[in-house]
Amino acid sequence: MASKLPRATRVKNKTPAPIQITAEQILREARERQEAEIRPPKQKITDQTEVDDYRLRKRKEFESLISRVGWNKSVWVKYAEWEESQKDLKRARSIWERALGIDALNRDHTIWLKYVHMEMKNKFVNHARNLWDRAVIRLPRVDQLWYKYIHMEEMIGNVAGARGIFERWMEWMPDQQGWFSYIKFELRYNEIERAREIFERFVQCHPKVSAWIRFAKFEMKNEEIGRARNCYERAVDKFADDDEEAEQLFVAFAEFEDKCRETDRARCIYKFALDHIPKGRAEDLYSKFLAFEKQYGDKEGIEDAIVGKRRFQYEDQVKENPRNYDTWFDYIRLEESVGNKERIREVYERAIANVPPAEEKRYWQRYIYLWINYALYEELDAQDMERTRHVYRECVKLIPHHKFSFAKIWLLAAQFEIRQLRLKEARLLLGEAIGRAPKDKIFKKYIEIELHFGNIDRCRKLYEKYLECSPENCYAWSKFAELEKSLYETERARAVFELAIDQPALDFPELLWKAYIDFEISEGEFEKTRALYERLLNRTKHVKVWLSYAKFEASAMSSDINQKKKCLQHTRDVFERAVSYLINSAPELKEERVILLEEWIYMENSFGELGDANIVRAKLPKKLKKRRQIETEDGPAAYEEYIDYLFPEQTTNNMKLLESAYKWKKQRVASKD
Repeated sequence: MASKLPRATRVKNKTPAPIQITAEQILREARERQEAEIRPPKQKITDQTEVDDYRLRKRKEFESLISRVGWNKSVWVKYAEWEESQKDLKRARSIWERALGIDALNRDHTIWLKYVHMEMKNKFVNHARNLWDRAVIRLPRVDQLWYKYIHMEEMIGNVAGARGIFERWMEWMPDQQGWFSYIKFELRYNEIERAREIFERFVQCHPKVSAWIRFAKFEMKNEEIGRARNCYERAVDKFADDDEEAEQLFVAFAEFEDKCRETDRARCIYKFALDHIPKGRAEDLYSKFLAFEKQYGDKEGIEDAIVGKRRFQYEDQVKENPRNYDTWFDYIRLEESVGNKERIREVYERAIANVPPAEEKRYWQRYIYLWINYALYEELDAQDMERTRHVYRECVKLIPHHKFSFAKIWLLAAQFEIRQLRLKEARLLLGEAIGRAPKDKIFKKYIEIELHFGNIDRCRKLYEKYLECSPENCYAWSKFAELEKSLYETERARAVFELAIDQPALDFPELLWKAYIDFEISEGEFEKTRALYERLLNRTKHVKVWLSYAKFEASAMSSDINQKKKCLQHTRDVFERAVSYLINSAPELKEERVILLEEWIYMENSFGELGDANIVRAKLPKKLKKRRQIETEDGPAAYEEYIDYLFPEQTTNNMKLLESAYKWKKQRVASKD
């Protein structure tokens, strides 16, 4: 049988104890009850025998530790320092040498430092010098050893020895701080020529801009302006083109010339630097140049510096996003305000080189204006017509016309040729545009140009080509007919309209029919206009067609009373036909019928005494306010009010229905009786 688990203890009395014990109290009691540390008693040594016993015991302890943890540096240091405290330097040296015999400790420079410190403290200079020599040979890359060695030789007055140590150190090509220490050492003893020679070796060892600047400042401090300028010029020859720190070099060079009161030299240096350093690395240079021009320059120089700073900002932006064409527009506008033709053309060429990534028109809509502005600049500002023609030609060549085109480019190029009195070239351009990209704007502008020159036959051919490319374009048909009408070619205009309305598909047929009808009315051909309305009604019976037909009949009225009556009768016939059609064929178009009746009443009133509005008022409906359910996704949710119309014939039909129901009910009651 498996053993049962012990039952969990249940605390029955959960009330707090009268005396509470805190954690701080527990810790304090534990600390109070702790036993005191047992320390060995202090021993007083009275004779040499006891000293020897004490030393023997300590040496055994240290040797025991070394045998167990000989890798531990602190054990060896304590052992050697104890022997030193016992004035037994021979034993102390032996311990240091034993420690250096361990490879890991031999590579630790702190062991060497403590060993040498012992020898120096006890004024064993030759011992210390030997140790320094061993240390720098073993660890030549530890600068602290060289510094300490040189310091010791300098403290005992051995300047030549310190110089020799520096020379040995320089053979290892240390970092810049080591060279600076050597230079400062020579300067402390006023050895200027020696310091200059060290600088020459230093810039060869560390060919950096900061090293050359330090060298130039050294010469400047010694009032050797020619030598300082020579340092800067040599540095410029080395780092002007390919060093990332070139900006720092040019700024220092310009500030040096500024201190020497050579403002023209400083300005030339700034401008040379701005032309050679990439704009992305010249931010500090621009700010320094701007401050310089504000201090020494005239108005033109200050403006040039400000433009340079703005140019730098634009360069950063176009470098970050070369297809941000708005930034290019701003950059070009800045250069145009300066007026440097070569720089303007350079920026334009860089801008148009950033072709959109895809052959979709939305990507090209801003880009194409770079070409347009470029061409306009060459024509209007630079007045270089050949370059303008070349820009237009290259732009037309670049656009993928098989996918999309830009009519404005073709038109601007053609208008440019016209301004140059090269009409033949303009026609060739527009003809090519029609062949490659037959767009409405091109046809319209080409026709307008030919019409301006009075070439009617060319206009007719262009309209024919226009309509071949776009036979559904009602605007083109209307303009073609309008051209013929303006030439008093009535039959031609009518023939154009007839061809137009016979097209199987039209984009705005109502505009075309209206233009045709207005044309016949303007010619006074009322019978032909009626025939047109009848043909239109065969195609569509829209209420607007009926209203237009009725208005036409009413407008044909003359001063003759008989003619007035005839016009009135024609107008009433049109309205009657319209109302009859809406009653029989389109009873659901109640609002259109109301509009028609209201217009009929207005017409009757406009005829004066001949008109009779009462015959129409009898046909007007009653307005009824009704409610209907609004259908939603979840089913009927609410009701809305709307206006309905009840016409007189509907009322009569309802009455007849009620009478029939009443008779049926009466007959049923009679049959039951």
